[in-house]
Amino acid sequence: MPTIVTAGTRALTACVVGALLCGMAPGDMSVAAFLRRADTVLPLGPLAIATPEGIRLRNEVVAAGKRYKSRIDAQRRAGRKTTSCPPESGTLTPEQWIAHLRGYPARVRPSVSVYMAFDALMKKRYPCPA
Repeated sequence: MPTIVTAGTRALTACVVGALLCGMAPGDMSVAAFLRRADTVLPLGPLAIATPEGIRLRNEVVAAGKRYKSRIDAQRRAGRKTTSCPPESGTLTPEQWIAHLRGYPARVRPSVSVYMAFDALMKKRYPCPA
């Protein structure tokens, strides 16, 4: 018996798939997944950022950075101690970022998110004065 796919069925399927895809917050990609995807575009050198995958990876890091900054700003506004003390602006090259991610042992990379890695890098680069 043939299956009849209606517009309503398609819309419901699209909503379910969209909900599943949007379930991950920005920065929740694992370090293992990030490096696996980055390794596909890194051979392109500076052109990597112009590829759709390069753009997705950059957006993942930018989102993790924004999420991190939002948390730090909220901690400061509340008068709480922050986990790191970064300057208002700074630079992070793709090479520095990738080197930091590659510093995680392969066995833990699947359990560390890009957001967690970003936070750890900020703690390392910008520790708060004692």
